[in-house]
Amino acid sequence: MVSAVAGRVSRSSAELAAGCGVLVLLGGLLALAVVDKGRRHESGYRLHASFAHIDGLSVGSDVRLAGVTVGQVVDERVDPSSFQAQVTFTVSPDVHLPTDSAAIITSDSLLGGKYVALSPGADNAMLKPGGAITETQGAISLEQLLSRFIFSVTDTMTKANQQRANQGAASQGTATPDNGQAPAGHTGGGDQP
Repeated sequence: MVSAVAGRVSRSSAELAAGCGVLVLLGGLLALAVVDKGRRHESGYRLHASFAHIDGLSVGSDVRLAGVTVGQVVDERVDPSSFQAQVTFTVSPDVHLPTDSAAIITSDSLLGGKYVALSPGADNAMLKPGGAITETQGAISLEQLLSRFIFSVTDTMTKANQQRANQGAASQGTATPDNGQAPAGHTGGGDQP
């Protein structure tokens, strides 16, 4: 009986040690994932661009050329003098962009994240590391587009209703029907029944 109890104790302590080892291993993997997420994996050279709006773009967003990811956004800040968003991103070392290239903030889908789409220019001179892309187009906000559309529709409907009301009021002022006779109930005379 005593040997059966001792076997259970040694087996449960072995299971406890194995469980603790698994928990330590999972904790280490979780810590590695969190630490690694904050670290930037830069390869390539840095370029800069200024945008009026970068809604939805964040550090780590893709930089794409012809739909292929060639880099990532590594920094975002606001220029205190121009109040524009300054975006710094990397471009793969084998991609050489002409100086008249454009950077456009585009979305993956209607509800998806944003990325920087590069459109190469035709200039013979190439951008150097640390250079700036001057041809830019900021993010287009779906909310802004919808509000503009709704405002436009309501404004058009309001103007149309006002025109109809003005035409109705003008026709109320001249109470002659289309047949040229006086309206019904008027005999044209005085107060005679």
